[in-house]
Amino acid sequence: MIFNDITLARAIHVLALVHWFGGVAAVTTIILPKARAMANPKDAIEAFEAFERPFAQQVRVSVFLVGLSGVYLLAKYDAWNRFQHVSFWWLHLMVLIWIAFATMVFVLEPLAVHRAFHDFALKQKEFAFRLAILLHTIALFVSALAIIAGVFGAHGGLP
Repeated sequence: MIFNDITLARAIHVLALVHWFGGVAAVTTIILPKARAMANPKDAIEAFEAFERPFAQQVRVSVFLVGLSGVYLLAKYDAWNRFQHVSFWWLHLMVLIWIAFATMVFVLEPLAVHRAFHDFALKQKEFAFRLAILLHTIALFVSALAIIAGVFGAHGGLP
């Protein structure tokens, strides 16, 4: 079996998505709730950051690879005109989610969000973690919708 560049780009795209969203799911459903349940705010923050710090480094690679492979696939298929059609709403959604996550992991989180969350959680642990779980849950839900719609859309399953 011979792999061509499009097959390789798709494989990279899917693998990077699995890593990225699997990590988001773990943070949302396991790490944040476990940290929230801890009584001491410092312990809660340390527990969260013990996972978040190495994952943030990894997810930057995954987000970069998703963007790079996505642009490559669009270019190889010369599919840029799909952004002109409402029927490709799923493609628009995937790009918007990528922009939101890329902005968060490359700009907002390292420059401001990390420190702000840390300081806020020390003062109001319960509210800070509840808010973090809510925002991560929304991101996870919208991301899952984009993945499902992307699979259906890419394989002709959407009108």
